[in-house]
Amino acid sequence: MDLKSSLLAMPFIAVSTLSQAAVVDVKITNLTQGIYYTPLLVTAHTSDAHLFEVGSAASPALQMMAEGGDISGLVTIADGIGAVSSANPAAGLLAPTDYVMVSDLDTGSNTHLSIVAMLLPTNDGFVGKDSWEIPSEEGTYTFYMNGYDAGTEANDEIVNGGGASGTPGIPANPGMNGGTGGSGVATASSNTNIHIHPGNVGDQDATGGMSDLDSRIHRWLNPVAKVVVTVK
Repeated sequence: MDLKSSLLAMPFIAVSTLSQAAVVDVKITNLTQGIYYTPLLVTAHTSDAHLFEVGSAASPALQMMAEGGDISGLVTIADGIGAVSSANPAAGLLAPTDYVMVSDLDTGSNTHLSIVAMLLPTNDGFVGKDSWEIPSEEGTYTFYMNGYDAGTEANDEIVNGGGASGTPGIPANPGMNGGTGGSGVATASSNTNIHIHPGNVGDQDATGGMSDLDSRIHRWLNPVAKVVVTVK
């Protein structure tokens, strides 16, 4: 090959080195002081797919996750569109300040990453990232995740074991560090679309008041999670 032919070939060689990476590690850290994550779903999918969209109504599968921590409906949807997923990588709850690593996730031809998990104790709060584009170049990338409100249930902050879709109340307080006998903070959701969560209100009354949550422990501000993605 002569020099001219070599120079003409160089741009194509450069482009080929920036092809979509196929394997990633995903480290997720819980940044809160008193909020637990229910089983996480980490999924790589095409650019036109979404587990949720801020400003839109929650799907029944998203509602199941946000109100009760059940990711099975979202897993079924992901499987049906050819996504590559890691379901429940922490093998249960992810406690405050803890992290979980999803290693060697082979994304195949999928180009975007989404992550979700319910926040406990909340009524219908969840941590999530919708359709983050996976970089094509190898390296380490960091982003943060907010806490969202699914808009499907009033934030009454009453811990009563209610976790089924449409059943008022909080399924559980894993830290066992709240109260009982709350009268309820809210009776309706003013925004029925997915939106930024206003945060827990709580109180300091262990046997009454308006909330079963402790304002010194269960209040939080965004972001609630740190994600480090290593593209290999």
